[in-house]
Amino acid sequence: MNGSALALVLTAAVVHAAWNLAAKHVRDGGASFVFLYYTVSAVLCVPVAAVALLVEPWRPQWSWVLAALVTAVCHVLYGVVLQRGYQVGDLSVVYPVARGSGPLLSVFAAVVLLGERPGVWGLLGALLVVTGVLIIGTGPGAKDRRARRAGYGYGLLTGATIAAYTLWDDHSVNALAVPPLVYFGAGVLLQSLMLAPRALRGGDLARLWRDHRREALIVGAFSPVAYLLVLYAMRLAPISLVAPAREVSIVLGSLAAWRVLGEADPLRRLAGSVIVLTGIAAIAAA
Repeated sequence: MNGSALALVLTAAVVHAAWNLAAKHVRDGGASFVFLYYTVSAVLCVPVAAVALLVEPWRPQWSWVLAALVTAVCHVLYGVVLQRGYQVGDLSVVYPVARGSGPLLSVFAAVVLLGERPGVWGLLGALLVVTGVLIIGTGPGAKDRRARRAGYGYGLLTGATIAAYTLWDDHSVNALAVPPLVYFGAGVLLQSLMLAPRALRGGDLARLWRDHRREALIVGAFSPVAYLLVLYAMRLAPISLVAPAREVSIVLGSLAAWRVLGEADPLRRLAGSVIVLTGIAAIAAA
């Protein structure tokens, strides 16, 4: 795997784990909290994207609008399902299952549908990453069986949305040649607009902002950074390598769930983390 691409992906993983830890602290936010942090992202990113669009020699295409619309729909589903999962399940279950099933589906689709051939080391690395993630996320970490089952269910649903937007993102920044910064800026603006009617009907935005302003700002600022780094990595390396490599965030997230949130079973987390890191090494050699 290209060294620059790997560096981008690993940096994104650190940032991604940090914002998910912040999101987990919001137990009662739902779609309204997702709207808040998407709006923070839009406020930060849309002006930058607009300036870039003016100063760069790009020729905007109508296909860029379609690309942004599709990714916005996928990300709205992702944000709502993920936040619901954090309401009913443990971070140590929802996050690993979501981040593990997402790249598994992405790699499968990249090989079968897109004709990518990541090679023996790449496939072995992807398999190790997914295996390690599932070891981290499938132990008795939740407080009760009902919470664990809910965590698995919402984790798998979130993984499906991850696979959908990952494949579409790769198509958008490569086949459609949409500049990543413009792509993300337009997408996050549409995401905020899509969620606005539901969030405004809820009537609890003021309370959420008062109680969870810090979390909304962290997620709203960190999420674009992690996402843009991965988009640029997709321009340097095949998606079948980028998708699993970014899951080193699972290691950080699972350790944070243990050390910060007090969730159980650290030995399983460490064992799964070692397997994930071995997979990352294999991907780096591909």
